[in-house]
Amino acid sequence: MPRLIDHHCHGPVAHDLDRAGFEALTTESDRPPPAGCSALDSQLGFALRRWCAPVLGLRPHADGDAYLARRRELGAAEVNRRLLRAAEVDAYLVDTGFHGSELLGPAAIASAAGASAHEVVRLETVAEELGEVTAEGFADAYTERLALATAHAVGVKSIIAYRHGLDFDPQRPARREVIEAAGRWLRHGRPRIADPVLLRHLLWAGVDRGLPVQLHTGFGDPDLDLARCDPALLTGFLRATRDRGVPVMLLHCYPYHRQAGFLAQAFPHVYADVGLALNHVGARAEAVLAESLELAPFHKVLYSSDAYGLAELHHLGAVLFRRAFAAVTGAWVRDGHWSAGDAERAGELIGSGNARRVYGLTD
Repeated sequence: MPRLIDHHCHGPVAHDLDRAGFEALTTESDRPPPAGCSALDSQLGFALRRWCAPVLGLRPHADGDAYLARRRELGAAEVNRRLLRAAEVDAYLVDTGFHGSELLGPAAIASAAGASAHEVVRLETVAEELGEVTAEGFADAYTERLALATAHAVGVKSIIAYRHGLDFDPQRPARREVIEAAGRWLRHGRPRIADPVLLRHLLWAGVDRGLPVQLHTGFGDPDLDLARCDPALLTGFLRATRDRGVPVMLLHCYPYHRQAGFLAQAFPHVYADVGLALNHVGARAEAVLAESLELAPFHKVLYSSDAYGLAELHHLGAVLFRRAFAAVTGAWVRDGHWSAGDAERAGELIGSGNARRVYGLTD
């Protein structure tokens, strides 16, 4: 069983959930299902009831009502503790930039899981939390604030895919462009940052910081346009950053995981995962994982869960990855394509070794 480092996730909620709140965290939709239907009638829902129910003391495939009743009986703290510990993950790299105050932070996750945890700082959140600033002073203020915010972080993350799309101008914006864009943002009352010039500036500031840069790619909630989240659209940016020595981490990638595999092979600083997808495809995790291993060198693929809100998703991500990896590589070993030693070595790299190397983890 390979050791795991979850190189991109969010915290679970610390409070008890009613059924609607629980189901809302099992789907990327921002709307409830039709009356009389359940979001748990999905690959993720079936997998959750199969693999998480026994951790809470229920039989596998316990129905939704029984599962939620048991969850309430145990309480959120105990549910989180059981599921995070059952995941047997060595370290969690936690994106704290999305509803971070409502979720367990890195220290609380580490305590509940009996593991280590580190922060990944979201570039857009740092900008939106700047204090009083002028258009002319925006760039310098952001550089200073980002340095403080990442003093103990292991990476940064951009959600330019959500705010604009990955079809952005790959070049660093000129200072005059940034001043003009910051002026527009300030005049409009500092809404969430969606101006492509500012988003590009934040992304390049992240590159300048020198930490691994995580980029959301592929599917997510309805706030994004999936057609503009194909990582192949990043080719110009990857060429522009190729010689900077900063790792670019393509997150999630599905259904463009084959494109991501090509980019990871073609560019020395590019890495990929299919973290978000494995939970959502459930019983099809083997197929998606196998496809993600077609082109990408095994020293360029990482494990993640992208779990958000539910400790079930941290646990389920680990279970589905381990089972899928064992099934896929086990078949390749039986068919003579791989040796058992090669399978073990690839599992160590993908499960944890690559994350330790790229993020400079020592614990």
